[in-house]
Amino acid sequence: MTTATLQIDGQRIELPLMKGSLGPDVIDTRTLGSQGHFTYDPGFLSTASCSSSITYIDGDQGLLYYRGYPIEQLAEGSDFLEAAYLLWHGELPDAEEKTTFDTLVSKHSMLHDQMLSLYKGFRRDAHPMAVMVSIIGAMAAFYPESSDVADPRQREISMFRLLAKVPTVAAWSYKYNKGEPFIYPRNDLGYAANFLHMLHATPCESHEPSPVLAKALDRIFLLHADHEQNASTSTVRMAGSSYANPFACIAAGTACLWGPLHGGANEAVLTMLAEIGDVSRIGDFVNRAKDKTSGFRLMGFGHRVYKNMDPRAAIMRQACYEVLDELGLHDDPVFKMALKLEQIALEDEYFIKKKLYPNVDFYSGIVLRALGIPTSMFTAIFALARTAGWIAQWNEMVASPGHKIARPRQLYTGLQRREFVPLSER
Repeated sequence: MTTATLQIDGQRIELPLMKGSLGPDVIDTRTLGSQGHFTYDPGFLSTASCSSSITYIDGDQGLLYYRGYPIEQLAEGSDFLEAAYLLWHGELPDAEEKTTFDTLVSKHSMLHDQMLSLYKGFRRDAHPMAVMVSIIGAMAAFYPESSDVADPRQREISMFRLLAKVPTVAAWSYKYNKGEPFIYPRNDLGYAANFLHMLHATPCESHEPSPVLAKALDRIFLLHADHEQNASTSTVRMAGSSYANPFACIAAGTACLWGPLHGGANEAVLTMLAEIGDVSRIGDFVNRAKDKTSGFRLMGFGHRVYKNMDPRAAIMRQACYEVLDELGLHDDPVFKMALKLEQIALEDEYFIKKKLYPNVDFYSGIVLRALGIPTSMFTAIFALARTAGWIAQWNEMVASPGHKIARPRQLYTGLQRREFVPLSER
């Protein structure tokens, strides 16, 4: 067995070296605590918090694999529900398995009727993510049997319920915000088309989504379905490590995703483009971004993990063209600004040197805007898509042999022991 040697004040500690099927080797530090030492790694920049066989990212090479399949191939030949099946089961379904899976998802899409009253407890101007966190967590009260996470059958039922119901939760959050009646799901529509139907239809007027637009939204779902051990996925795993109810775990992940440093990037891109206002002003904003003293940065460029082109960005760029072509929006001023910014990022030496390539958020916000989806819903749609990966990661963790509750350690920097003084003597 290959080991790494750590020497501290003359103490020699041998640590096993673990090899994955892809990616860097990992030093197993689990025995350090029993020898009086912990590692210190805020933000988990160099720490593998788990082992997983679901998703692989190589940021330097710009690679993203779901169960070994490149994201480009899945985006070209698959759909979101097939990708969800793959994330859950590890293999692509055959035709019969795919039909059964899709049918089960569609049959679980309605919410319990009593959940209608939960929505009415919120202010009309409540952010959709605030509503989603609450409604998803509240599902635990409607399905108490889901708390038996040791039962594989109950886990499976909860997984289907979450994947099927979260689009309804998201769409109804939007409808409540607008003051419009809730629209029930239709089992005859595909996953993305059904979501657009619930979002845009009213009791007075139906909404039949264009296949091109539904496919573009489905592609957004697929590209965001999972992304390894990011903040929200780690949150789901952390919450689930205590065997918490699965609906509570997904609510926790949704809350984490809501943070502007995580799930709000595509919304920030549109805010930035609105601030720029016109193609003629792009040069000024690019110069501000290059000035370290300005405190300004262009949103939608670069990535915490990808130090090369985000593999999802090129796919989303193509979806951008397809949607704008379908809707006749070639002269859309926002898209024109986006294309000019993209050109600068791909040709300007400053951006090339710093590897600030356009990422998936740069394009997805433009597509969502073209689909008639308001910016307040962008993060909600991200959560909808990521639910597929959260569920897969949660199930993998709970089902793992030797499962342990998460318990990070700390570097304590507070006061040392001191003696209590009674109030009368202070």
